[in-house]
Amino acid sequence: MPGSDARPRNTGQSPLHAMSIDVEDYFHVAALSNVIRPHQWDSLPSRVEQNTERLLMLFDKHQVKATFFVLGWVAERFPALVRKLSDHGHEIASHGYSHQLIYNQPPEEFRQETLRSKALLEDITGTAVEGYRAASYSITRRSLWALDILSEAGFTWDSSIFPIRHDRYGIPDSPSAPYSIETASGAVIREFPLTTAHIMGLSIPAAGGGYFRQFPYPLFRYLFYNASGSGARPQMFYLHPWEIDPGQPRYTNASWFSRFRHYTNLDRCYGRLERLLGDFRFGTVSDSYNTYDPDKTLLRSDQMVRLA
Repeated sequence: MPGSDARPRNTGQSPLHAMSIDVEDYFHVAALSNVIRPHQWDSLPSRVEQNTERLLMLFDKHQVKATFFVLGWVAERFPALVRKLSDHGHEIASHGYSHQLIYNQPPEEFRQETLRSKALLEDITGTAVEGYRAASYSITRRSLWALDILSEAGFTWDSSIFPIRHDRYGIPDSPSAPYSIETASGAVIREFPLTTAHIMGLSIPAAGGGYFRQFPYPLFRYLFYNASGSGARPQMFYLHPWEIDPGQPRYTNASWFSRFRHYTNLDRCYGRLERLLGDFRFGTVSDSYNTYDPDKTLLRSDQMVRLA
């Protein structure tokens, strides 16, 4: 149970879970999009560089390699940060360019932004970028067409699909373990979904982010362990650099719900993350996926639509 002493420990035999960081600034988030517009971003004090470097130092301390999904907007302004992450042996993946919800974008706009972001990251690091994560997990039944564009652009895997019901994202009955998707054009892309625990017939999000900050840490640890089949299967964890930054500007004109989503327990998140690194074993998304013994699940995009 969540409060018991029977807790997971990080051992050499533990599954290698995926540690992923969505590299974006506090003003990029969807929860604040009603009060901060994209044309304002360049005029706001950026904190993404210092917060990401703080995470980098923490991962170095615990000898953890992570996958950093870097927003193109950030890469364009802080190329040295991206190069530093890569030089430290972390995996670089794409978080798109402008942090817009995919299902609100025309396909051609999404294609151009995706190609632009991928080229930026590859020019900075000198290595191919094969992984992608959508802003706010916005590959849903309304935007499965994006998988074809990702494949055309040269991406081989994605981590954008959350198998839950949510007001902004999710394909509720999609697989909770890694699988492959055959797109409408016949391409195949691997999917590493976001973590959900299954308790009493309910799917409970346990992937990180706001769930990590809002749930008491023992409860989150229990849910993450439950999702892994009591330590048998690798899972996906995610966080944003702004989530370890209680000193970021506060926008009191945002709705109460948006402020709750964004600001809850920012002062506790760094310490919780360090505890998590002691309780579970983490690596990059690619390394974690490669340790998983998939059951060869292959779903067509039209099947995905029916799962939503």
